[in-house]
Amino acid sequence: MYQVIARKYRPQSFAELIGQDHVRTTVENAISQRRIAHGYIFSGQRGTGKTTVARILARCLNCVDGPTAHPCGKCSSCLEVSAGNSPDVIEIDAASNRGINEMRELRENVRYRPARDRYKIFIIDEAHQITNEAFNALLKTLEEPPEWAVFVLCTTESHKIPTTIASRCQQFSFRSVDFAEVVGRMEWICTQEGIDADTETLAVLAQAGEGSVRDSLSALDQAIACCGAKLNAAEVRGLLGMFSLDSLAQITQALLDQDSHRMLDVVMELERNGRNLQHFCRELARYFRNLLVVKVAGSNTRLVAATPAEQERLASIAASFSEDDLTRYLQITLDVFKELQTSLQPRLHLEIGLLKLVHAGRLTSIEEALAGIAPGSAPAPVKKKASPASPASTPPVQHHAPAPSPQPAPPNTQPAAQPTGTLHSRLHDKLAELGLQFAADAVGVSEVTEGNGELRFIIPDDCLLYADDINKAVAALGMRPMKVSITKGTPHVASNTEMKPKRPAAIDDAEERALSHPDVKRFREAFPDAQVRTVRNLKE
Repeated sequence: MYQVIARKYRPQSFAELIGQDHVRTTVENAISQRRIAHGYIFSGQRGTGKTTVARILARCLNCVDGPTAHPCGKCSSCLEVSAGNSPDVIEIDAASNRGINEMRELRENVRYRPARDRYKIFIIDEAHQITNEAFNALLKTLEEPPEWAVFVLCTTESHKIPTTIASRCQQFSFRSVDFAEVVGRMEWICTQEGIDADTETLAVLAQAGEGSVRDSLSALDQAIACCGAKLNAAEVRGLLGMFSLDSLAQITQALLDQDSHRMLDVVMELERNGRNLQHFCRELARYFRNLLVVKVAGSNTRLVAATPAEQERLASIAASFSEDDLTRYLQITLDVFKELQTSLQPRLHLEIGLLKLVHAGRLTSIEEALAGIAPGSAPAPVKKKASPASPASTPPVQHHAPAPSPQPAPPNTQPAAQPTGTLHSRLHDKLAELGLQFAADAVGVSEVTEGNGELRFIIPDDCLLYADDINKAVAALGMRPMKVSITKGTPHVASNTEMKPKRPAAIDDAEERALSHPDVKRFREAFPDAQVRTVRNLKE
């Protein structure tokens, strides 16, 4: 019967293990020094060697030459562990044996000595599936097991293991296997199997595994079944549903050309060819991530799972974009991928997402806008940003836009509101009390009228006053909320001359010097809606 490659070439000793040097070194030293723990937790992503290392550990402990870090592989114990039928190495699938009854049975089994070997070893796969009650039943046995018992708990979700269990075991975190090591392993296996596969094809298979050796070998088995003894990268990509660098580069080229039409064509081609749009979006996110990493770390980096030739290609594409652009593209793509998880119209969401990428490339950062007002340079024109809602068609938002001048009331409709000196002084005092001195100064020289639930202020042209500050004073005075209207003009406040602020000459001088500074002038020219509310002398 045919045996799949992942099982046929499963490592049988620590020397054959790849990618987990920290685990191998620690376990080998523990065996050599006879410091063998009674409980181990092997955690990490799928296909990184957790169960494999547990079996190798069992061979090391029960080999006739052992305990040894280098089992012979010829004795009956080594052969039976490899075949999975050793009487003293019990493998339990916790996904289907997760209850308290199974753990009680295991606890009873621990009490009996090994039938033949030195240790009785319990390998529990998917240990995070065990219920809390079952863990509690196992707790005492795991804390003080017989001298011949060793427990190995393998899990992909170590955070689900109770702390009371984890604290009684030695924990090893298995890492995803390096891209180059996976490619090297598959190259050796292809040599053993007589398979002709170039580096690009092996790289595609390794990328499909995403750091999992078993997944990569399963993809290799599938590719051999499809293509025979000679593997072709294009055919393997089509088989696995992956996208080539050339197909993904169409997106970046459309971004460079600001070609929205091309983006829609890409989606149409995906739909026409029956490709999974969600899978494409995931590949596109990985593509932008690789571009960003290559942009930051250079073309020769281990952070990108790609061949040297592909990394050089990525570096040449990334050179056309800034880090900010690539970061923005990656975030947008991740958002679209999240939306596609539950979308009833995936094509619509993907089209909108790709168009957002085009529009995002037209944005101007605040740093670029400010660069135009550097000393000695003229204000830079603000670049128009094409977006679904263009600034040309949408009026800018003004947080403190002055309200229109109050219109005179029609005759014989209602009496004109009269100045209220008492309210005037109360507002002035309350603003000063709240620390809003500039607002208090403005109120002191303004004309204030009240009527029909509205407060109307006429302030001199050289004063600043904001409705938010008035609302704070009104609320602090315990008055009902009123509409605030502020206009510039010539106030007639003869009775309030005594409230006119007497500002120190030093403050007026500092404000005059600040507003006359060339950089401040250029800034106000570049941002005409900007308002200077306060000036502070940093030397004081």
